[in-house]
Amino acid sequence: MVSNCTPPLVEYHGCIQGSRAVFPFNAMTPSELSVWRKGERARLLKERETLTGEALAALRRRIDHHLERAFADWAHGILAFCWPHRNEYDFRHLAAALRRRGASTALPVVVAPKSPLIFREWAPGVELAKGPLGIAYPVDSPELIPDHVLLPMLGWDGDGYRLGYGGGFFDRTLASLAKRPQVIGLAYEQAYLPTIHPQPHDIPMDFVVTERGVYRREPQGLKFLDNPQAFSSPPCYASEIAPDYFGEEPKS
Repeated sequence: MVSNCTPPLVEYHGCIQGSRAVFPFNAMTPSELSVWRKGERARLLKERETLTGEALAALRRRIDHHLERAFADWAHGILAFCWPHRNEYDFRHLAAALRRRGASTALPVVVAPKSPLIFREWAPGVELAKGPLGIAYPVDSPELIPDHVLLPMLGWDGDGYRLGYGGGFFDRTLASLAKRPQVIGLAYEQAYLPTIHPQPHDIPMDFVVTERGVYRREPQGLKFLDNPQAFSSPPCYASEIAPDYFGEEPKS
């Protein structure tokens, strides 16, 4: 493991520790922040949607590899993740392997606007419906309390803060849980921002995982932990994922 911010990090986005000292909470007014975040969301989403299917598959395999190496205990817990949306990293491949080893998987469900999410168990065969943004969720499977939450990120910064789609659901959810799960943000390196200009209600990730490797949040900011130069690609579990994986619409 790398012990501090190392030279290889510079080729991506420089040493990212201590960025909060440069970008304090009050760097923007609320209205300025809203405009800035809206613009960044649009820009980052447009960039992500230019990724080809081949590029997405390669990125997914690299992130799968880093997750399997860094979080070996996941096979014994409850994992909450999000159904992939608009070229996000697709956890379903790795989730299939983890379920075979004993893990349970769950998806978030929107209960009401501006309210915390709940998590319902999901595995192939569980009925899905479309929720906000057209993202699939389980209809009536058992509610679970996750040990680990994997969050897709439109953008991420050097302190581990996440730029999402703007609904605030996950910040409210994490703040409401009696026992905070381990939270892992998932993104591509191209989505890095020097700061998202975090506000007091924004909750940072415990880890950020990209195609490059794993970052752990520490008091000084994110620390890059690993940069493997070669690895074996994990197998494809597409046949185990879901009937709608290859294009059919979730059942309404």
